[in-house]
Amino acid sequence: MIDIKKLAIDLALRGKTAENSFAFDVTPIPGEIEVLRITVEDKEELPIFVSVSDEQILCIAYLFKEKEIVEGKLAELNSNMLVTNITMPLSSFAKIDDQYVIYGALSVSSTLFDVIHELEVLSSNAVEALEAMESYLK
Repeated sequence: MIDIKKLAIDLALRGKTAENSFAFDVTPIPGEIEVLRITVEDKEELPIFVSVSDEQILCIAYLFKEKEIVEGKLAELNSNMLVTNITMPLSSFAKIDDQYVIYGALSVSSTLFDVIHELEVLSSNAVEALEAMESYLK
């Protein structure tokens, strides 16, 4: 199982030394469930929130709120997201309360390389998803 404090340190160190990939800025968010707020270089507007449970490492990027959807476009947006979902590598859409998100999950036995790869792909997918859904947003 991955220790979230060690993961934070490893990702922060990686963020300072990244040469051929994205750099990360890591901010721990204390609470009942420890969460890491990860910002990826050049994509600061879409942070990724990482939590670790006994079963999985969950990485979530918040895209937009339901109230940001153009009136009358909700059903079309949801349909488009379902169609788009299958073509996104390592990521899926979901809804948490009134927020649309894109997420990826990994095994707790994943390596640091696996987590880094997930963060890079999820970050890129989040940007592409927002661009693809732009016509549905106010």
